[in-house]
Amino acid sequence: MTDDLTPAERQARSLADLLSVLELQRLGTATITVTGIDDTDNVSSREADVYIADSLVQPHHRVYGGQVLAQSLMAASLTVRDEHPQRLPHSLHAYFMRPGDDTQPIRFSVERMRDGRSFSARRVHAMQHGRPILSLSASYEDPANGLDHHDEMPDVPAPEDLPAVADKFAAIDHPRAQYLVGRPVDHRYVDGDITMQPGDARRARQDVWFRLLGEVGTDPYLQASVLAYMSDYTLLESVLRRHGRTWTDPSLRVASLDHSMWFHRIVDPAQWLLYSQESPSAQGGRGLGVGKVFTRDGLLTTTIAQEGMIRVKDD
Repeated sequence: MTDDLTPAERQARSLADLLSVLELQRLGTATITVTGIDDTDNVSSREADVYIADSLVQPHHRVYGGQVLAQSLMAASLTVRDEHPQRLPHSLHAYFMRPGDDTQPIRFSVERMRDGRSFSARRVHAMQHGRPILSLSASYEDPANGLDHHDEMPDVPAPEDLPAVADKFAAIDHPRAQYLVGRPVDHRYVDGDITMQPGDARRARQDVWFRLLGEVGTDPYLQASVLAYMSDYTLLESVLRRHGRTWTDPSLRVASLDHSMWFHRIVDPAQWLLYSQESPSAQGGRGLGVGKVFTRDGLLTTTIAQEGMIRVKDD
């Protein structure tokens, strides 16, 4: 085991740590210099609002992608909510550019691209050592009326009828198992997880109930950022499931390349949500995952897409 804390104590600690790293410290407005956007020594300068935050400690000391995604969205939101408190995020598009170092703080430089009558746009660079590790664009919109429809939720068992991943792996002394136990998120798979064993059916889809193991309050900007954090955990698993792979397969090399989210309706991540996922394609060492997040009464809240590098070492 990794320490003497119970699983519940570890989860509470990880939740507190998550909320802590989402409390970004503002450093002011500055002219920033960005080097190596295109992996060269090209330099560009721009005006930006600058924030800083620490990272969650990871076993491999590489920043978890969902964390820097959530922090970047929060940084963008901090430049919107004071002037337009009713203007909420409706989409984000991000590229993971370099691995992050969890022992070093991350600086977030936010460019105010546009503030219109009903929309705002922001661009964020998450920086370490003078180079971007993630680049994110986000758009915000005032509440508006219009056409309204959404897809139907799949008919699946209720989360109370499914085992919690943390309970399954609590007594297993394996790094991946204990990493799952310490997450601040409760995951419950409709067709079983693929941590150490492949799924029974090789199909490129899965349904996972998830919820944050604690309250975050009613701030919609924080709710959206926490959902962004949670959305990165399982989205590429529909690719792995289709090919009978597991997370503990030593031949696999997996890394997120990009991540997009469309917030149809802001939702509290502490309630049970169904993450319905599928992979329409895998090729060229890359796999695409698409997910829809529903409330348990069937309301579609978010659509998410992510492409990842998924490489298999030769035997």
